[in-house]
Amino acid sequence: MRADRVFAYGAAAGLVGDLLLGDPRRGHPVAAFGRAAGAVEKVLWRDHRGWGALHTAVCVGGAVGLGALAQRVVRPSRTASVVLTGAATWAVVGGTSLAREARGIGRALEAGDVEGARARLPHLCGRDPQALDADGIARAVVESVAENTSDAVVGALVWGAVGGVPGLLGFRAVNTLDAMVGHKSERYRRFGWASARLDDVAGWPGARLTAVLATAAGGAPRGAVRAWREDAAKHPSPNAGPVEASFAGALGVRLGGTLSYAGRVEHRPVLNTQGRAVASYDIERAVRLSRRVGLLALGASVAVRALRKGRAS
Repeated sequence: MRADRVFAYGAAAGLVGDLLLGDPRRGHPVAAFGRAAGAVEKVLWRDHRGWGALHTAVCVGGAVGLGALAQRVVRPSRTASVVLTGAATWAVVGGTSLAREARGIGRALEAGDVEGARARLPHLCGRDPQALDADGIARAVVESVAENTSDAVVGALVWGAVGGVPGLLGFRAVNTLDAMVGHKSERYRRFGWASARLDDVAGWPGARLTAVLATAAGGAPRGAVRAWREDAAKHPSPNAGPVEASFAGALGVRLGGTLSYAGRVEHRPVLNTQGRAVASYDIERAVRLSRRVGLLALGASVAVRALRKGRAS
């Protein structure tokens, strides 16, 4: 079986597995990687960029190496290759868990249970829930759905198309490390610098593809293009900017503005200034858009894999 077909069948099976099973409550492979990365950090941590770069190299290199070894072992068997690709895809994507958490918060807001929504918000993003009213919670959820569509679905598929199982595992390792040490706290300002920069590089293609697909799959392509062109560069993140701006334009809402992380207030520029304020029912609209983008990303990634195979032959 050709490598492009292995990836197509395996990635599709992995997405179906995610749709049916979601993330396991215990023993998730990403959580296991996080524990391993934490153990490496205990050994290597120094308040220095060089030691942080070594930590990143060890953790990401280990994930990529493991994927390459597993892929090589199963290569003689077409069935085993598809199963491995499917298992790796299921392990690294998180669309179902993203949708489940977002919808749970949306239901709480629709029922007027703002405290319940606040209690669930930390499962989805790092905002300070007590600093948010109902509209602020809804906006935080829509922004998180947009950004995680790129990080938890599209980006993984892109790197799977480029690098097979090693690409899938490597991208998730980079993204997980950024969440662990890439933030600008006093402890990780220097140590986490390499992880944060590598995440920016690895996330670049997936973020642009997510923005393109959100524009195509949303109900307002002109608005999505306009918001992307006019507002994306204002966002402090080079990858979250295009994704959130295109989602904002596609949904016809305003994103960005004042937010709070761990007691630190940030004033971010508004994305899609011509849109309206986010309402609780926009959470379901964002989830549905995320689902459509994920399916389109599968098709695009399979096409990229087939094109690479065709050129190689």
